Amino acid sequence: MAQLEVLISGGFQGPYSQMLPSFEKMTGITVITKSGASQGSGPKTIKAQLATGVTADVVILSREGLAELIAENKIVPNSDVDLAQAPLGLAVPTGNAKPDISSTKAFADALVKAKKIVVPGSTSGIYLSKQLFPKLGISEQISVQITERGSQATAALAAREANIAVQPSSELVNISGIDYVGPLPNSIQLIQTFAAARVMNSSNSEAAKKLIEYLSSPNAAEPIKNGGMNLVR
Repeated sequence: MAQLEVLISGGFQGPYSQMLPSFEKMTGITVITKSGASQGSGPKTIKAQLATGVTADVVILSREGLAELIAENKIVPNSDVDLAQAPLGLAVPTGNAKPDISSTKAFADALVKAKKIVVPGSTSGIYLSKQLFPKLGISEQISVQITERGSQATAALAAREANIAVQPSSELVNISGIDYVGPLPNSIQLIQTFAAARVMNSSNSEAAKKLIEYLSSPNAAEPIKNGGMNLVR
């Protein structure tokens, strides 16, 4: 029975988890799932894990993170396929009042009022802390906690250690202890595309191809929508 190793970031985790059982049943391929951040500086990033010898046949992560792996010749050329897109969204602890974030000013005001913000240290967090918050002029007025993974950010929010989380919508829907408010206004939005690719020197390339084909097939449409993501245009 074929075995496949997948290294996935949080962005596409929801649709992937919904689809995996049917893929395994249909193909007889057993999939071992490992997780890591798309980007960032910690040892838990997918890039860092591959560099330290963690094995994988398929990686699923943001396009920004995948570009870094392609540049380091870690990916089989032309094996990458876009799976889904996720806009940045905002969430609050369950039961808290949902702030108005319908305009850029309303969003900035909501963050300043909330004071304690949590963001993941991956692609979205890099954009928020390095570009958006300085551009809005609110960096000095808010306290931002940066976690290594998106799941740690939502856990901190659910535990009420922060008042607002901002990260991909797909990491904020269907999470207990938090309420998803909605996407950021278009003018300050970062739409992330999550993609899958085969890892160089994988010994399971046929099984890897099958998984990527399945995740990018029409079967994915419903799980993608349920997971707070959009189909790739």
